[in-house]
Amino acid sequence: MKVVINNLQRRVDVGNELTVLLAKVAEYVRQLKALGEDYEVSVALVSDADMERLNSQYRGKDEPTDVLSFSMTDADETPDNSGPEMMVHDGDAILLGDVVISLETAVRQAEDYGHSLEREVAYLFVHGLLHLLGYDHEDGEARASMRRLEEAAMAAVGLPREG
Repeated sequence: MKVVINNLQRRVDVGNELTVLLAKVAEYVRQLKALGEDYEVSVALVSDADMERLNSQYRGKDEPTDVLSFSMTDADETPDNSGPEMMVHDGDAILLGDVVISLETAVRQAEDYGHSLEREVAYLFVHGLLHLLGYDHEDGEARASMRRLEEAAMAAVGLPREG
């Protein structure tokens, strides 16, 4: 799965290691869900101010959040091993959608949780990516299922939850 990263903020330095890490996360999820290699996901790294505007516009909440997902898949598709029904094709790539991450919020959360910024951004990315694949956390069972997949992905890239 191709991961296209757009760093649209200037407050937090982003290294090449993050790009490699997010590609590993995407590859794990791709294999887990038995998706073909021709999928693509876009990641936008934004400031809190930009995230607050998006959160207000799309969710009616006038505050920043850590991650938002904007799917380009059929909204009625459920997560299964057949992969989502695609609405957008870009040449050879099948576009899943966009994951938007506030790096300023990610920095604060990494400090609060006592782990690295890389782990926090990778976790937010896998969370957003799972939303693009139709997962949610609206009820206890769905939340538990999504959490298991998040933790499995994090462990697969060498960033398991400590403790």
